[in-house]
Amino acid sequence: MKFTSRQYTIIVLALITAVLHLAAALDKQLFPEGPDPLFLLNFAGYVGLLIAYFAPISLFQQNHNLVRMRFMGYTILTIVAWLVIWVGFSVIRDGIPFFSHDSIYGVPAKIVEVILFFQLRADQA
Repeated sequence: MKFTSRQYTIIVLALITAVLHLAAALDKQLFPEGPDPLFLLNFAGYVGLLIAYFAPISLFQQNHNLVRMRFMGYTILTIVAWLVIWVGFSVIRDGIPFFSHDSIYGVPAKIVEVILFFQLRADQA
């Protein structure tokens, strides 16, 4: 299988956001009690969907558009969850400054995820 430049971009963007979520999960300043399970699951979700999107497994390839739609939905879900949890609860309700330590991971991840969403949307091979 020969990848297009868009598909390479999807791979890089998905790996960037996965690594950002893994780094956040393991950040002892954010989670002194140990790794955060939700961030670990988010990391696993992005890696799993990336594998499902590109793996030469017939089930995934036969349902490629469904996998793509799920990948796009997962990306939107992650963005919405961040808006609710970080912006809604932490920033607005609790008064934590938007650009605090938490934003080291969240802001770049959301930028990458928005670009990832549009790259997935355009990749209708």
